[in-house]
Amino acid sequence: MKSKGCIQRIVTAFFITGLVMTAGCENAKNGAPVAQRPSPEVTVITVAPERLELTTELPGRTSAYRVAEIRPQVSGLIQKRLFTEGSDVAAGDVLYRIDPATFRAARDTARASLARAKAKLPPLRSRAERYRKLLKANAISSQEYDDAESAFRQAEADIAYWEAALAAASIDLEHTSVTAPISGRIGRSNITEGALVTSHQPTPMATIRQLDPMYVDVPQSTTELLRLEKRFEEGGLNNDDGKQQSIRLLLEDGSTYSLKGVLEFRGVSVHPSTGTVTLRAVFPNPEGILLPGMFVRAVAREGVDEAAILIPQESVSRDPKGDPFVFIVNSEGTVEQRNLDLDRAIGNRWLVNSGVVPGDRVIVSGIQKVRPEVSVTVLDTDDRRAASDGKAAAETTESH
Repeated sequence: MKSKGCIQRIVTAFFITGLVMTAGCENAKNGAPVAQRPSPEVTVITVAPERLELTTELPGRTSAYRVAEIRPQVSGLIQKRLFTEGSDVAAGDVLYRIDPATFRAARDTARASLARAKAKLPPLRSRAERYRKLLKANAISSQEYDDAESAFRQAEADIAYWEAALAAASIDLEHTSVTAPISGRIGRSNITEGALVTSHQPTPMATIRQLDPMYVDVPQSTTELLRLEKRFEEGGLNNDDGKQQSIRLLLEDGSTYSLKGVLEFRGVSVHPSTGTVTLRAVFPNPEGILLPGMFVRAVAREGVDEAAILIPQESVSRDPKGDPFVFIVNSEGTVEQRNLDLDRAIGNRWLVNSGVVPGDRVIVSGIQKVRPEVSVTVLDTDDRRAASDGKAAAETTESH
């Protein structure tokens, strides 16, 4: 009996299902509407070209404009140090004084020897002149005249020798006062009073660095240089206003250095291990903010792209290989996929080299709901956000 009841319930269930399916078929035959999935709703932005100033931010380090290592030119004992470590010195200031006693004595000796040589000259000159007259009268032999003339010439040579010796002794005496060859800031002293120094020793006594102006050396890859040259040749960039030589500087704390620098030269050789060339810029440093060895970022102007294509970063997707692409809505309201060639990020947008053209409607919202060849409903063209993005990018470019 129990199994018979189960069989009856199963038969009843199949009967009800059959009725429902039959009713559905009848409704379809009678033209009753069947529910369909609505088209995905998306927000788009219309691509439009705009004027864009392109810059490159490169890391670099500062270095002193001029560096002078102070070394003694004579040997002796240091009597006194005449500067304060870390202070500014002017060219010609006396930095150290070496004991001058020995050099003063050498100068006095040379001076006395010169005087003695000069005292011998007049009688020898007179003797040579007399012998010349006597030789003409055949009153003396030629040998006697030659001896007198030789003694006179030797006296003249002695005077020249001692004049040179006096000049050398005077120079050595002057070198006992070690002076600054350039103006700048002097570092710590490597010697103290009483130390013995030797002429042209390898260890400097101190080092002076000229800090105004300052050099900033930054490396730039040859790949980037070639890319820029190609864009200039193709007309993608222009530099008619002549501002390309002007460079701005970002300090280690992220702040912008108030004074602009000028590109002085570009290296003529490529570093074999890094593939870069060195750019050197000169920055004024009147307040001494820049110090040698500081890590900075130089913002160099590349040029102006008069028809740059910029799209929001959130509109860009990437395939499994990492290649970027976007979805656009064509004139028929269906979705197309476009592969992109991106240049760089500008604020919150991508600068596009190729892939989209002015007038394309790029999907920026609802990307997850679409795929190629699917019809979509465009809710709104996000022109206000495009204007906002453009303003933000312009402010970012100016701040850099």
